[in-house]
Amino acid sequence: MNFELKPLSLAAAVNEKADLLLVLVSDPVKPGKDALSSVLTHALKAEDFVPKAGRVLSTYRLPAVQTARVVFVGVGDASAKSVRQGVLAGWSAVRTDAVKRVLLVPADGQLSDAALRAAVLALADASYTYTLTKSQAEPRVLQKVTFGVPEVLPAQRAALALAVATAHGIEEAKEWGNRPANHATPTQLAAAAKALATRGSGLQCEVLLPRDVAKLGMGSFMAVARGSEEELRFIVLRYQGAARTEAPVVLVGKGITFDTGGISIKPAAEMDEMKFDMCGAASVLGTFRALSELKPAINVVGLIPTCENMPDGRALKPGDVVTSMSGQTIEVLNTDAEGRLILCDALTYAERFKPRAVVDIATLTGACVVALGGVRSGLFSTDDALATALQTAGEQAQDLAWRLPLDDDYADGLKSNFADVANVGGRAGGAITAAKFLQRFATRFPWAHLDIAGTAWKSGGAKGATGRPVGLLLSYLLAQAQAQAAEAPAAAAKPRRKAAAPKKA
Repeated sequence: MNFELKPLSLAAAVNEKADLLLVLVSDPVKPGKDALSSVLTHALKAEDFVPKAGRVLSTYRLPAVQTARVVFVGVGDASAKSVRQGVLAGWSAVRTDAVKRVLLVPADGQLSDAALRAAVLALADASYTYTLTKSQAEPRVLQKVTFGVPEVLPAQRAALALAVATAHGIEEAKEWGNRPANHATPTQLAAAAKALATRGSGLQCEVLLPRDVAKLGMGSFMAVARGSEEELRFIVLRYQGAARTEAPVVLVGKGITFDTGGISIKPAAEMDEMKFDMCGAASVLGTFRALSELKPAINVVGLIPTCENMPDGRALKPGDVVTSMSGQTIEVLNTDAEGRLILCDALTYAERFKPRAVVDIATLTGACVVALGGVRSGLFSTDDALATALQTAGEQAQDLAWRLPLDDDYADGLKSNFADVANVGGRAGGAITAAKFLQRFATRFPWAHLDIAGTAWKSGGAKGATGRPVGLLLSYLLAQAQAQAAEAPAAAAKPRRKAAAPKKA
C-alpha cells in the first residue's frame, strides 16, 4: 500500500478523484465557505453530526464533489487516540471492495505528526488481510492513501516515513503470528529471519542449530524442545546503525511456535490459539523490519529462542530438574510454564553483548490477561529509567503498557527443595512470579520484561495477531537513538585532563 502527502486544502479536495474522501473534523471546528464546508455547516447546525471521536456522517455524490463517497469523521480533540478511533469508524462506514484509493483531509487543514501516524496505522490495520493459507486469497483492496496538508514539510515527510515503517513492522509481526504452526515452524521462522537480513539494509542474521545450543549449555531451552520432532533454532539478528563501540539494546522474543502445554497438557478448547505463542518472536522480526527501513543511529540485537512444546515420550516431565546456561538448576513443576525456560537461557546469552538494556517480549502468562485484559501489556523492570522509557514509548505509540511490581517477597513461591528454583509459584500473582523467575537470569544489565499474553492477539470473530508491541519497541528504540546522539556531543565537549608536568630531578 502506498501512502503520500499532497498540498491540498478542503476547498481544493472537491476536485480530487478518489474512491473515498475522509474529512477529519475536530472539536471545535470552524467550517470554511467551500462546498464540503457548507455541507458540514448544515449538518452541525441540524445536529445530524457532532465531531466527537468515532462519529461519522456518510454522504454520496455531493454536488460539485468529484469523489462519490464522502465521509465526515469526528476526531474530537485530534489526539492520536481520537484520530485512530475516527479513521477506523470512517473506514468501517463504507468498507467495500470498490475503495482502492482514499483521500484524507482535515477540515481545519491541520494534521499533526501524531495524528498522521495514527491515521496511517489505523488504515493499515483495518485493511490488512491474512491470505497465506487460503485457496482463493484476494489481494489487499486498499492500494493508495493520500493525505491533504497545507504544505508538505520535511518534518511531515519524516513523520510519514516513521508511520509507514511502523505499519510494515506491525504487519510483519501479524503475518508470522497468524500463520498456522505447520507454516511457522522454528526452521521456517529462522529462514524468515535470514530472508529479512538479506533484503534489509544494515541487518545480519545468525542461526544456531541444536548442536550449537548444546555446546553453549542451554539445558533449559533444549529440555523444552525435547518433546517435538521439529528441531529448535536460536536466531540472532543484528542491526548496526551506530559505531561498533556503542552498546546495543537487546530484544529477546519468545518463539514457541506451538504450545500444547507439554505433559501438563492444555484443555482442547481454544488450543488452536497457541500458534500465537510466538508473537514475542514475531514482534522482534517486525521491529527489525522497521529498523531496516528507518536506519536509526543505534545498535540492536534480536534474540529468538524458538521451538515447539509437545508431549511425546521424550518430553520434559513435571518434577524434572534441568540446568540452565547460567548454571542455575530449575525444577520443572509445570511443563506449560515453558516460555520462561527458553527465555532464561536467551537472557544469559545476552550478557555477551554487554548491552545498554535488555527487553524480553513474551506471551508468558494467563495471569497477566486476568490482571490487565487486552488493553495494556504487562511491564516489569529492575531499572526505573528503563521502565519509564518503555511506558512513555507505549503512550506515544498508542501501544500501552502498565508497570507491575517486582517485590522480592513474590519470589517465595519459586523456592524448591530439589533445585535452585522452581519454574512456577502458586496461582496468586502468576504474572509477577513469572517475571521474578526471569529476573534471576537478568542481573548483569538493565532489564525489562513485557508480558503480551493479553495484547498479542484477539479471539472470537476478530481472531488474529495484533502486531503489538512493535509500535512500543520502535518508539523506544528511536528515543534511545536520539538520547545517544545527544550524549555524544556532551561527551566530546568534556575537557580532557592535562598531563601532569614531569617533576624536576
